[in-house]
Amino acid sequence: MPRPVLPFATVLLEDNPNAMTLDGTNTWLLRAPGAAGCVVVDPGEEDLPHLERVLAAAGPVEAILITHHHPDHVAGAPWLAERAGAPVRAFDPALCVDAPPLADGEVLAMAGLDLEVLHTPGHTADSICLAIDHGGRSAVLTGDTVLGRGTTVIAPPDGALGPYLDSLRLLAGRPPGSAVLPGHGPDLPDLAGVARQYLTHREQRLNQIRTALSQLGPDATARQVVEVVYADVDESLWPAAEWSVRAQLDYLRTT
Repeated sequence: MPRPVLPFATVLLEDNPNAMTLDGTNTWLLRAPGAAGCVVVDPGEEDLPHLERVLAAAGPVEAILITHHHPDHVAGAPWLAERAGAPVRAFDPALCVDAPPLADGEVLAMAGLDLEVLHTPGHTADSICLAIDHGGRSAVLTGDTVLGRGTTVIAPPDGALGPYLDSLRLLAGRPPGSAVLPGHGPDLPDLAGVARQYLTHREQRLNQIRTALSQLGPDATARQVVEVVYADVDESLWPAAEWSVRAQLDYLRTT
């Protein structure tokens, strides 16, 4: 069922839960009160029951926006675009349909709202966030850059820790009280605070990896580091942890 979160933002949760998607993918419907059209953000996988619910809840769709290229966010976009007669826009031109790619700093006037595009690489190179200020309320749709629960994986092959830290610093500078509307997990009340917590967590992990390297040697593999640093974490999560550790090792070895 659609769940209203803010006067201009409603979420539909896709039924695709797993270790990476948490409760499932959040598909966001954006519309100012009284506006006829709607913007759909991250329609999710090619999951026809979910996409049909999105189409029914959205009404006229002005555009479909994508936060990054992972299939759990974008695979359903072509189907929805065809049925809704709407363009698809993303930072990656390969994902776009009948529209140009999004640009950092671009402001989209759609569905009675102004949506500011923030390029926030790190989780992936093409990750973006969308900032909204309307009716005295501020919110940022964060995709997988900031989650509603837990922390974000730096995803290969194009994820990188240095850009991710820069993206977190950018988000930490948003106005206090800006809501987090994430790609997975519950919405949160204060983006700046969450981004600062993420930065602290990343620095703690880097220190743990430095300590592990002092024990294992400077040429230790990501898997060897995971077995030390994540020894108290369920081993089913180690493959995802290995991605992030690889990114952290790359960061430490090149800075």
